[in-house]
Amino acid sequence: MGGDLGPRLTVSAALSTLERNPRLRLRLYGDEAEVDPALNPLLAQLSPDLRVRIERIHCPQTVTMEEKPAQALRRKRDSSLWLALKAVADGDADACISAGNTGALMAMGIAQLGLLPGIERPAICTALPTLEGRAWLLDMGANLDCDADQLVQFAHMASAMVQVVEGVANPRVGLLNVGSEQGKGGAIVQEVALRLAADRRINYQGFVEGDGIYSGDVDIIVCDGFVGNVALKSSEGVARLIGTMLKDSLKASLAGRVGAWLARPALTHFADRIDPANYNGASLLGLKGVVVKSHGGASVEGFSRALEVAITAIRQQVPKRIAAVLAELDSTAPAAPV
Repeated sequence: MGGDLGPRLTVSAALSTLERNPRLRLRLYGDEAEVDPALNPLLAQLSPDLRVRIERIHCPQTVTMEEKPAQALRRKRDSSLWLALKAVADGDADACISAGNTGALMAMGIAQLGLLPGIERPAICTALPTLEGRAWLLDMGANLDCDADQLVQFAHMASAMVQVVEGVANPRVGLLNVGSEQGKGGAIVQEVALRLAADRRINYQGFVEGDGIYSGDVDIIVCDGFVGNVALKSSEGVARLIGTMLKDSLKASLAGRVGAWLARPALTHFADRIDPANYNGASLLGLKGVVVKSHGGASVEGFSRALEVAITAIRQQVPKRIAAVLAELDSTAPAAPV
């Protein structure tokens, strides 16, 4: 029950999602002393048929946002993070959603669920708005330093995911770089570019610069976690800046206020398209189960969106179908030269 606002936000979002999904059942993992004050007043407002679909699991330990992943992995086996992931591993839950410590979530996810065959590290993958719809960016911060093998694996995982979730038969893949010209970027980026270009199983489109993330020219953008996290946070900051400046400008005069009233439907549509809350919820691709990371500072709407991402992944059987696509790719890979 992590995140900047803790159970106050996550419980409210979870219960609102429960009301919209009649087949959903919830397990809320956390310290009862923190969860119950947020949960009980809301439970009193729910009908009996909704209350029976909610279970609160007391967890005496908490993984803080500052805690080192290795330390949490060794010492926090009674934490909400560990026990929620264990429920997925044991088959008692179909997905784990957390707004807590990203590094601990990844380390515990690997320990509890294991990695898909051929995958060295999981990658955090999320959708971003584009002029053509949306594109998927990975890694978003799980792996700050990536070698060429891992980045190539990310491209394969994301391609498989977009195929099963979006129904895109041959998703277009770009590699985030400081320029679109050949020869730009460091040695690892150059190696990955050559390998993706030579891989017929990947629809590689070349380098993508930062402003190209939102053009819609590619369906997938691959990068290491450091670059991806900076790109995501910068995007969120720009979206908030545009929204605030637009509101201030429209409120500054009578003509602006009248114009805003007349253009309200268009402005609402515009706000929805750029609102980071509508794109919250990033899947940890590469694990043998559904694990979704929410932004720690997400709103109720944002955390609800992360829950919906998990529900979609469950329905689409994303890990299983990614594993099947990767196995098929592996079986058709050219034999290594002798």
